[in-house]
Amino acid sequence: MRLWSLHPRYLDRAGLVALWREALLAQAVLRGGTRGYRFHPQLVRFRNQPDPEAAIAAYLEAVCREAAGRGYRFAAIKIGRRRSKRPIPVTRGQLRYERTHLLKKLLVRDPLACKTLTAVGEPEPHPLFTIVEGGVERWEQIPENRNGKVL
Repeated sequence: MRLWSLHPRYLDRAGLVALWREALLAQAVLRGGTRGYRFHPQLVRFRNQPDPEAAIAAYLEAVCREAAGRGYRFAAIKIGRRRSKRPIPVTRGQLRYERTHLLKKLLVRDPLACKTLTAVGEPEPHPLFTIVEGGVERWEQIPENRNGKVL
């Protein structure tokens, strides 16, 4: 599960569709409707909100808006009714980490989107998030290579 902190505009078609599905899964988890993924680290920042379901609904709403702007028809009816207006902090280091992570994916599957994101100096966060100073978030699971160095 990857719930991007980056603005959905940076995602290619495959990434946007995957984000929609994964965020809907996150919504089901936060509602208590699944057995799996209950302890997934990507859900920490939503669980830490006063109303986790309203926070994920606001997240999904922005993804749905981005999709609509591209001519896709995501089923907005699947989004919970309550929407949080409370911004969630995300560290600048997390955004940089995710940018690098997404660039690696785009290099393989959508070179044009990769080129566009490469040209962006400081990526914007998802509309639900507000940038704060700091490194990569504690909940992020960073893969390590065999020498123990971060990839």
